[in-house]
Formats: sequence, structure tokens, C-alpha cells
Amino acid sequence: MTYVWTDEGWLYLAVVMDLYSRAIVGWSMSRRMTQQMVCDALTMALFRRHFPKGTIIHSDRGSQYCSKRYQRLIRNNGLRCSMGRKANCYGNAAMESFFHILKVELVHHERYATRRMATSRIFEYIETYYNRQRKHSAIGHKIPMQFEKAA
Repeated sequence: MTYVWTDEGWLYLAVVMDLYSRAIVGWSMSRRMTQQMVCDALTMALFRRHFPKGTIIHSDRGSQYCSKRYQRLIRNNGLRCSMGRKANCYGNAAMESFFHILKVELVHHERYATRRMATSRIFEYIETYYNRQRKHSAIGHKIPMQFEKAA
């Protein structure tokens, strides 16, 4: 989870990434860091993808990811939960890398008057640029959607 400053206050972003293709398959934004937000991101990913039974869903140990509701969503969909060690940002390096890239390529170059404006720009970045145009060294300098189609 990461956060973005707007003139209205913080906007929080939760994301689900497919580690195979580096595609962002689920995301949710909210004015508060809640279990609802992380559940919404995972629900979007479940809607967009068929995860084979036993697929591992990795996160940090934030209270939202430890919540009964989020854990139940994982179990009810036949998934397995994995969590990094406490206070170890390297345990979820792919996500930390995405958040860094998002901020360097987008967030730090813009001022957001409203949360709605930030939400719109982040949506556009994820759905039209990051997943469909941006090349990734981790997948042979291919675009996530292109990489998935070739697989």
C-alpha cells in the first residue's frame, strides 16, 4: 500500500500485481487505509483473473492484510496467504518497486487539487500506460500485456 498527497489530504492505494507478468491486476484507492480497500483490490484481481487453487497472495503485515475479512476472502477463493517479515521492505520488493516507479514517473510531477483528480490520473497510469505500454526489465523488456499474450 502507498499514499499520495492531494490538496484534500492523503489518498491511499492498494494494488495486486501478477508477479509473472508484472501486470497490475487489481487496485483500489481510498481516503483511509482500510480493510475494505485491500479487499476491493483483491476482488478486482479475482474478477479479472482466474487464479488456480493454491495461488499465493503475498503482502506485508499491515493490519488491513491481517484482517479477518481479507484473510477470509483469500481462503474462500482457494488462495494461500504469504506475508513478509515485519519491517522488511525487501519482502515485497516487486510491489515496492511499482510504488517507486509510480511516484517517480507520475506522482512527483503533478499536483493534485482533489483526491478524484489523483484517482483519475493513477487509474490512467495503471490501465493505459503501466500495463499496456511500459516495458519491464524483469520480463525481458516487454510490456506486461504483451508478455502475457506471448505466454
